[in-house]
Amino acid sequence: MDDLPGQNDVEQLEVWCAGEEWCPVTTTASLIGKKWHPVIIHRLLEHGPSGFNELQENVDGISSKVLSDSLDDLEENRLVEREIISEKPFRVHYSLTHYGESLQPVIYAMRDWGMEYLTEPEDDVSA
Repeated sequence: MDDLPGQNDVEQLEVWCAGEEWCPVTTTASLIGKKWHPVIIHRLLEHGPSGFNELQENVDGISSKVLSDSLDDLEENRLVEREIISEKPFRVHYSLTHYGESLQPVIYAMRDWGMEYLTEPEDDVSA
């Protein structure tokens, strides 16, 4: 298999794998397979660096605790970075790292698939 462009130029992430043999699909799923991770990455792709409150508004339905835990996990896995903007008042911005940005084709493929094959639920109050 040919090397991907730039593949040897970038340090690769070393992550956990469930099976005895390393599987790139399992490993990638372990990074972005949690419920909110792809949504957070998508919103950062679409809106760029965001503060916590702005990100929470853009990720409809997520609690502060879950967003905080998800951002910590994404930061630990080097997909998102946190930058302190000011100490008083305390403000931070979250942005995608090179690894997070490199997920754009994956996240956009998920979005495009959903647009083609899924429909929004109808608001049926009689159900």
